[in-house]
Amino acid sequence: MKNILITGITGQDGLFLSKLLLENTDFNIFGITRKKSSKQFFENLKLIEIDNFSRLNVLNCNLNSSYEVKKLLVELNPTQIYNLTGPSSVYQSLIDNNQTKNEIINIFNNLVFTLLERDIKPDFFQASSSEMFGPNNSEILDENSNFIPNSPYAEAKLDIHQNISQFANQHNWNIKSGIMFNHESEFRDRNYLFNKIISSAYQIYIGSLNILKIGSLEYSRDWTFAGDMMSAAYQIINYGSKESYVIGSGKSHTIKYLIENVFEFFGLNWEQFIEVDEGLLRKNDPKEIVCNPSRIQNELNWKPEMTFEDLVYRCVTKFCDNF
Repeated sequence: MKNILITGITGQDGLFLSKLLLENTDFNIFGITRKKSSKQFFENLKLIEIDNFSRLNVLNCNLNSSYEVKKLLVELNPTQIYNLTGPSSVYQSLIDNNQTKNEIINIFNNLVFTLLERDIKPDFFQASSSEMFGPNNSEILDENSNFIPNSPYAEAKLDIHQNISQFANQHNWNIKSGIMFNHESEFRDRNYLFNKIISSAYQIYIGSLNILKIGSLEYSRDWTFAGDMMSAAYQIINYGSKESYVIGSGKSHTIKYLIENVFEFFGLNWEQFIEVDEGLLRKNDPKEIVCNPSRIQNELNWKPEMTFEDLVYRCVTKFCDNF
């Protein structure tokens, strides 16, 4: 039986990737998490209609330890690796004295150099980020756009991304990068804008919050369902011919439109409860982030199945189901 390794399996991406792999392959799946307990992960899988875990194993491993990584890879000898792990907070990377940056790079290096050292070359998917593009305000972004990273998080992602092509060509290796734009689900942390707005609207609805402060109403982002994003990752690693692919919907929506959709669900007039505070914005944050996903659409026939409006509805209803 072949083995698949997913780092960061308990996050929203790992959750939906696990569902996809369990439904579409007969491989054993091994996931790495930094959390002490994986109980919530399995509960979340049940929520998305997965209840057979016989081929799924969640392990604790310190991926910052080269010793532990070597031990893990020798034991598993994986056929595929999806590297989804690492700190994901851009803001935290701005204040932690390069801890986030170093950790992201170190985890990737531990995985890749152990594999090369042992001459093991499994299919390898690297989760890159649209944060690498930085303040390209006037540009629809694709695989050939300029990178202008404006945070240590983005710098780390770019450092890894630029090594992908080198590893692929020098070692004849199926190692690929997916440049993932904003993607959301009901499992996203409430510190992120999408679910922060949903959580706050609910609190306003029940009377426990009066005002939601937002940095901008006019900023727009390319939002996609996390499940569709992982479908793209699967297509890329199994059928892609290029070293990198931009993954997104190709459509941008303003924060105002997101707020309108969320507050309408609760029957609230959003204008009565929103306060704009530009002090909340990150320095040099682009006003619009939107991708051109032509490569993945044309080559792999991939596009998101869920619309933005349906994504908002899904996240709001799932949130309310928990209360």
